[in-house]
This record gives sequence, structure tokens and C-alpha cells, in this order.
Amino acid sequence: MNAMKQILGCIRKADQDYNMIADHDRIAVGVSGGKDSMLLLYCLHLYQQFCQRIQSKQFEVVGIHIQMGFPDMDFTDAAAFFKQHGIRLELVPSRIYDILKIQANDDGSLKCSLCSTLKKGAVNRAAKDFGCTKVAFAHHGDDAIETLLMNAIYGGRLATFAPKMYLSNAEMPFIRPFIYARENQIHAAVESCGVPVVKSTCPMDGYTRRQDMKEMLERLYAEYPMARDNFLLMLHNEKQLSLWHEETADEQAELHPISKSES
Repeated sequence: MNAMKQILGCIRKADQDYNMIADHDRIAVGVSGGKDSMLLLYCLHLYQQFCQRIQSKQFEVVGIHIQMGFPDMDFTDAAAFFKQHGIRLELVPSRIYDILKIQANDDGSLKCSLCSTLKKGAVNRAAKDFGCTKVAFAHHGDDAIETLLMNAIYGGRLATFAPKMYLSNAEMPFIRPFIYARENQIHAAVESCGVPVVKSTCPMDGYTRRQDMKEMLERLYAEYPMARDNFLLMLHNEKQLSLWHEETADEQAELHPISKSES
């Protein structure tokens, strides 16, 4: 249970730091079937009970699984697990796989970015249909670091996703309660609590740029172990952010002593 306590502690810290969950919220959790989203739905259910008992904050949790249409996806065990624990899970049909096949790349591979957009849109629409006030996805701290590197390598910019944001086109707040959790902690919690995982049958599973980032980071962590915690720290270490700033002709930049961290 120590692994679960760590995960619940991460959720509580994220909620406190970014004011993610309000009294009387109804939170839709996007559930793909993978370990991250399955655990998030279960943990938010446990956190809901904790908040109701300790903080007198009440909110609801609704799991939403968009049925993508990938062949041989079996959600029977997952549905049974959540029913056993009194957790609401809605299965929502879609034609996303059919659309992805029509819009495939020239080599026949599916467009992961299009898939992500379609899936998020489907979850947001379902969340509104079920009267939810927020949508939660299970992106964790390692996802955030990978996103930062992908944006740096492929886009020339330092940016990652936000812990909490408002999707203006969907008119829906969007939260990520797992931002302080690490993938190895999630894996340990899933194992310790017997949360079922639905094997992905997406033909692109394991063949993405994000997977490249995962493997590159693991090699780096093996050589520089301290980087694992420091990379997560840098994402919210605003006081020590120092980047270049181009001066305009009208600006008179003041020289300042170079600190040790800037040298």
C-alpha cells in the first residue's frame, strides 16, 4: 500500500498547488485502458472519499472510455473492477479508428496527433453529456518531461503541458492530477492494488516519437540518476528560470552580476 500512498500524496499536492478540484465538481476521467488512466480513475475515487471525510469537500468521479474501434479491445475485466468498487464507468462508442484509417499517412501508419485530438474531443463531448464540470487525464511527470524534450527537439521551444487549463473551444476546464507522479510509482501502485490493465491494440503502440524520448531519458538517467528528480523540479522551479531575452532598440538593459547558477 505504500505505492498507493505515494500516488495519493502526489494527487493531494497537485490539487493543493493548482487548486484542481472544487467542492461539488463532477470530474470526467478519460480512461483508455492503460495503467495510467485506469489508476487515475481508481485513485480519484479514493481521494474523493478522503476529501469527503477529512476536508468536507465533496465531488463526483465519472470514468469515460471512448471505444476507439481498434480490434480485440476487451474492457470486460476493467468494467467489472470498477463496478465492484462502486465507481461509475461509461463506455462511449465512436468511429475514431475508421477516421484514422481514412486519414492515414502515405505509408499507412496512423496519425497519432490526429488520434489524440479526436479522442480528447470525444471525451469532452461525453463529459458535457454526463454533466461533468472538469475533465481529468492521466498525464504524469515523466510525460511532462518527454513533452518538454519533444518540443525542444522538434519545435525549438521550451514548453510542456499545463497542470490545469481551460479549453475554450470545448468550454471545459482540464486537469492533470498525476503531474507529480512518476511512471514507476504508477506501475508499482497498479501492481500492488490489482488494478486491471487493458492491452492496447493500436497498431502504433510502441512506435512513436514519445517512445523514443522514453528510451533516451532512461539512458540519461542511468548515467545521471539525479536528473530524474531535477527534471521534474525544473518544470515548476519558476524562480530560477533564466532564458535569453532579445533587446529592442528602445530598451536599456541593466547589467547585473552573473550568479553562480547562470555561469
